[in-house]
Amino acid sequence: MQYWLMKSEPGDVSVDDALAAPDSTVPWVGVRNYQARNFMRDAMRIGDGVLFYHSSCAEPGIAGVAEVASAAYPDDTQFDPGSAYFDASATQEKPRWMMVDIRVLEKTRLITLAELRSHPQLEEMLVLKRGNRLSITPVTPEQWRFITQTLLISGARNN
Repeated sequence: MQYWLMKSEPGDVSVDDALAAPDSTVPWVGVRNYQARNFMRDAMRIGDGVLFYHSSCAEPGIAGVAEVASAAYPDDTQFDPGSAYFDASATQEKPRWMMVDIRVLEKTRLITLAELRSHPQLEEMLVLKRGNRLSITPVTPEQWRFITQTLLISGARNN
């Protein structure tokens, strides 16, 4: 099993939006970075753990725990000329962009970027590295355990 931090702008898809969706599952559309696409296409597996991160908002941070709910498949928005994610170079025969479905397991208290930075155990997290703007980054098992078992102790969840 692997672990991931996946960023979404709450105005596009928030933890609450995902929880309101059938089976609390949403497609992770619109990824247009090759490295992030490759993570979904080549490394993610059904059941992998996901830290659902709200970005580009007043207070960015981890807002929920989720899991990968599907294998990678072509992102249909790449073929839609009316979509902001349209890619004229992509074809049905050779799709360029992939996506996975994410199932939110629970909404958590917001763990802000500042809080993440305050823990030496997390100093190597890619989301905390200067200049890292990837929307999907791997999380080590140690980082996952620290966040889910120390920062999100029972009683601190769902606040």
